[in-house]
Amino acid sequence: MAQKLFLICLFWMCSSAFAIEVTDLYEATLVVDDKTRATRAKASQDALDQVIKKLTGKAGHSNHPLIKKSKRRISDYMLKYEYIEHANQELKIRVRFEAEKVESLVRESGFGLWGNRRPLIAIWLVIEDNLRRDFVTQESNPQLERLIYDTAAEWGIPVVVPLMDLTDRAQVGIAEVWGNFSEPVEAASARYNAERVITGRLFKQPNSSSWQLDWRYTDADMFESVQLVGDKQQLLISMINDMSAALASEYIIDPTKSYATNSTVITVDGLRTFDKIERAKRELLTISTVNNVDVIYRNRQQVQFEVEHLSSVSDLQKSLKLEQSFEVYVDPRAFHQVVSAENLRYSWVGQ
Repeated sequence: MAQKLFLICLFWMCSSAFAIEVTDLYEATLVVDDKTRATRAKASQDALDQVIKKLTGKAGHSNHPLIKKSKRRISDYMLKYEYIEHANQELKIRVRFEAEKVESLVRESGFGLWGNRRPLIAIWLVIEDNLRRDFVTQESNPQLERLIYDTAAEWGIPVVVPLMDLTDRAQVGIAEVWGNFSEPVEAASARYNAERVITGRLFKQPNSSSWQLDWRYTDADMFESVQLVGDKQQLLISMINDMSAALASEYIIDPTKSYATNSTVITVDGLRTFDKIERAKRELLTISTVNNVDVIYRNRQQVQFEVEHLSSVSDLQKSLKLEQSFEVYVDPRAFHQVVSAENLRYSWVGQ
């Protein structure tokens, strides 16, 4: 609970955030029976599978020849491991891997790579049980709420389940989420700085023991929702799995493109102090595919950065789209945006 409250407070503080920098992409935590060497080796191999899943946005890579080979020398990829003992006697192991080695393995295996900047998704969910409807929250349905967070964490997707405190309930009621009224839900989601918003309703089918989950993005072009039928917990897992796979396909870096270092010049308006220039430079360096950033030109209105990156220009643009402090520059005198593969221009909106 304390960790969740910390994350939500962090979202509030980042008032202009469009994405979250995921810091645990290269580690995984698993339940183990003991601390023997054999158990640790098997858990470390499973942990590598989980890390690759987060980096690629896809599951089922464990049988790939290169990945199977890497597991036979799993210690070569490991940075450290530690055991976590809980009061309920549950034992876990947390394994952290070397980022560069795992990324090289992913690329050599021919899989796309998803960077550490990822969109924050707000999930508003109402459950109907015994003709009573209520929001899924930590207080009302802790197991379902925990399942949403845990499943999203397996994909490296930052999500937030709204608190549904007095502030949330003043803007959104059960009827708005049940009927997917986008406007009030999106307005309330601004509090959490979510880039995408999902509404869902979970209920038992008439005269059946099966559950049905209808969910959709509030900004979807079509009103029809995704409909899933089955076990209650499995439905939520399927929703998160489908959502994560779709997001990964949107932001993944194409593995068929060259990964030789490219140099791209971007122009940023609004950097009028050296402090802001340094902040912009540091933020660019947090993009996982960026190796180096240099200032090559500066005047009173704008700064030009030379960015060295291991991706295509279009992939760099995808990453910049997720950066909280950069917005695509819009020329007030033009009828269209001027950003293109040849001319990348942004406005600084950071602090």
